[in-house]
Amino acid sequence: MPPHEQIPEPWFSFLQELDELATETVRMDCIGGFVVIMLHGLNRTTADVDVLEIAPRSMADAFSRVAMLGGPLFQKYGVYLDRVTVAQPPYEYESRLQEMFPGVFRRLRLMALDPYDLALTKLERNIERDRNDVRHLARLIPFDLDLLRERYQAELRPYLGNPKREDLTLKLWIDAIEEDRADAKLR
Repeated sequence: MPPHEQIPEPWFSFLQELDELATETVRMDCIGGFVVIMLHGLNRTTADVDVLEIAPRSMADAFSRVAMLGGPLFQKYGVYLDRVTVAQPPYEYESRLQEMFPGVFRRLRLMALDPYDLALTKLERNIERDRNDVRHLARLIPFDLDLLRERYQAELRPYLGNPKREDLTLKLWIDAIEEDRADAKLR
């Protein structure tokens, strides 16, 4: 599939301009709705690419000047990069990254967290959109709930500011996923 069909506009043009700006290989670790939409087929919109990391630092600074909210690329395309500093990813997330659009860009490497890690980055905020994203991922993959619990316990819980609250949030998420699965069996 040609790149312009694989990545819808305005995203393709926005990312192509970042690729052209790059003077060396740039890795962006992506999370959020952009990944759920582009990689996992959720039918919703987003105006940003949430990124945990842009490396190397020199390119992160260059991208920040042009691609953040209000920057020239935002003015041109209406979409932007959002450097996320509040979402906590699981500790070993980098070992499970996968490239989103291999071979499409010359220097830009958009890396997506695996679905379990992606879901767990949404745990602390836990707004309705996050819960819908997680339920979509749980249906699509489908989630192994024991693996989700294990990754939370081993790689995320020790680093959370309020782990008891997030324990409850994860329990509620798992209950909702199990309820969805029971409802699906009845259909």
